[in-house]
Amino acid sequence: MKTATLSRRGLLLGMAASLTLPLIARPGRVQAQAQQALDDAEALIAQAGLAAEVGFVAQDALTGEVLAIRNGDMPLPPASTLKLITALYALDRLGPVHRFTTRVWRDGDTLVLAGGGDPELDSKGLAELARLTVAAEQAAGRGAPLRFQVWGGALPHIPRISAVQAEHLPYNPTISGMILNFNRVHLGWRRTDKGHSLSLEARGAGQSPRAYTIGIGVADRSQPCSPGDDSGAREQWTIARGAMGKSGSRWLPVRRPELYAGDVFQTLCRAQGLVLPTPEVTGAPPQGQVIASLESRALSDILQGMLEYSNNLTAEVVGLSASGQPELRASARDMQNWLQAKGITGNYSFADHSGLSADSRVTARLLADTVTRLGAQQPLRAMLKHIALRDGKGREIDSPIRVDAKTGTLNFVSNLAGFAQDGGGRLLSFAILTVDEPRRSASLGQELPDGVLVWTRRSKALQQALIEDWTARFGARIAQLPDLPLPAGGQDLGFSDATRPVIRPATMNSGVFR
Repeated sequence: MKTATLSRRGLLLGMAASLTLPLIARPGRVQAQAQQALDDAEALIAQAGLAAEVGFVAQDALTGEVLAIRNGDMPLPPASTLKLITALYALDRLGPVHRFTTRVWRDGDTLVLAGGGDPELDSKGLAELARLTVAAEQAAGRGAPLRFQVWGGALPHIPRISAVQAEHLPYNPTISGMILNFNRVHLGWRRTDKGHSLSLEARGAGQSPRAYTIGIGVADRSQPCSPGDDSGAREQWTIARGAMGKSGSRWLPVRRPELYAGDVFQTLCRAQGLVLPTPEVTGAPPQGQVIASLESRALSDILQGMLEYSNNLTAEVVGLSASGQPELRASARDMQNWLQAKGITGNYSFADHSGLSADSRVTARLLADTVTRLGAQQPLRAMLKHIALRDGKGREIDSPIRVDAKTGTLNFVSNLAGFAQDGGGRLLSFAILTVDEPRRSASLGQELPDGVLVWTRRSKALQQALIEDWTARFGARIAQLPDLPLPAGGQDLGFSDATRPVIRPATMNSGVFR
């Protein structure tokens, strides 16, 4: 199939071809095709049985031509599809080679661990920083410092990403400029003759030091995990006795990230022969001499990981770093203003950068326009996760369709936005938003409410069925007239139904995204 670019020869051939078309009849054919496409979509939506609002827009990814639309301007919760916008915003503001640096300073008799907002710093990286620190101290011939401080002021301290999400959920941690293991700690337990043995570890790649500044106890109640009294020197958590069983594990969010990182750094330095005092949190920017530093990966690599694994903390950190604002809502408004300045307008509002907030709203048109227009300016498609098509039992199927997209999932919210390419090379950009608003509102902050897994599975199957419809329908259409110049956004070439493949609602059952 010919590449869909508009050369001078292609333009002239297309203009000549267009003269042979019955121009008076085109509007009717356009309307007929649009209506048929919508009718097919309505059948798929009815078969899904979601009792949900569904909005979608599919476009030609090269020209912005709107190919299919339903409730395209209806504001709906974005969930993690908002991370698409955050990634483009951060790339534009900070640049793809931007790196975050964690430093160790020596100021007289004080050692300072200074976080630089590296969202991917883990225990292995902190161990390398400890090694560099000990080597620098030994080379300088200095004795052990009398004070050890930790500074996280490179970013604002935000207690939780979302106040309405449950406190024990690991994807809702505290934000700070000092970040370790995505500001989460690994809780493990096993039953012994004397009850349960519990452990808290700063688990990272090849390093899992004990987390001494976090305490864990057992309680008799229904909530799986809850924070305890945090007025003391340690962060406290309890786990419900009935939720433990014989053995198990889970991640918990960290609420005192500076002390957590300082505690682990102290342990790692001790293993290298440098004994540090108990860590203290400081609000004063570090001074003195930098004796060791560790850089993050390039921002483009960080964002690719963020989009693949949908990490909320990373999204908030890169968004706050890009805006320089003191709190999340102000930072989200800055991103919203940036998007409007790029010419992407509509009825949308952002309350954070991750999509975890219950207050953010986007439209399918906004997401599709962003993917098409701004994604072309940045290597967005290469950063997105490849999503395989699957059959009704969840098994991957051999399909000529390639989907590279970002999912967005909350309770009774299931979205997908990105690119789909058929076997002939026709590239679509799209956004599909589905939400059951009453059930979403009723289950805010709950962990796996009743019915959510089945609902989400059916929503993902609907997404796949729509994409299969669009790629078959519009891929065949463009193949019929390869030299016709592609129109600007909002127009339609207008073909008769004879050139459109038949899409049956039964394709609803053909697959499920994961």
